[in-house]
Amino acid sequence: MKILISNDDGIQAAGLNALRESLQDQHQVYVVAPDRERSATGHKITLDRPLRVKEWTYPGTDTIGWEVDGTPADCVKLGLEALLPESPDLVISGINFGPNLSTDVLYSGTVSAAVEGMINDIPSIAISLASYEFYDFSFSSEIIKKVVSIVDGQLSSHTLLNINTPPCAPRGIKVTRLGHRRYVNIFDKRIDPRGRVYFWMGGEPFDLDRDDPETDVWAIREGYISITPIQFDLTDIDFMEKLKNICKKIEG
Repeated sequence: MKILISNDDGIQAAGLNALRESLQDQHQVYVVAPDRERSATGHKITLDRPLRVKEWTYPGTDTIGWEVDGTPADCVKLGLEALLPESPDLVISGINFGPNLSTDVLYSGTVSAAVEGMINDIPSIAISLASYEFYDFSFSSEIIKKVVSIVDGQLSSHTLLNINTPPCAPRGIKVTRLGHRRYVNIFDKRIDPRGRVYFWMGGEPFDLDRDDPETDVWAIREGYISITPIQFDLTDIDFMEKLKNICKKIEG
């Protein structure tokens, strides 16, 4: 397969290189990734300045890479439209250092890179190591190799797989839905040396359905690999008929 990989941790990130090394022996791999960490950028794209690109080589392999001074969505968009010599069969974003669970996927640069592949009708996967303490990407690398070998031709271009792996040997795999997460104590109010108020964003996650075994949050907490199929048609289909009736009344 021809695979485009990207991330939001930067082109030199250990997770991206673990992903590249796990795939490049059996597939033609292209890397288009940010020049530095771009976490929590969501689906931001760069319109107010040009994008700068630097080519990377990986000695001893056929892998070609490009470093981009933009966001993860920029990287995939630029790779598909300007850099790659041919359209890839698959887009994979990761391996992210840290989880991408629940409603956090809306903020995630990792997931947004995969979304850009999906927007362009290319089957896409986002994969994350659900830990901020352990840098062992071996379990994540093994599962992505297996997923790629099995999903070829079966993954819809209108659905991406969001995979989160525990930092230790997994108990198994759970097919999950996104959990419902909010953050508490988000802003820390501080005073700078000149007496001016500023706010530092942080916060602690609060999972409203953390005990629901159908959620990705539960699966990771219990030591499973979580795989969530995600679509980004945000239309509330159930409300459409009711809304049509409301609009008829508005029209008189």
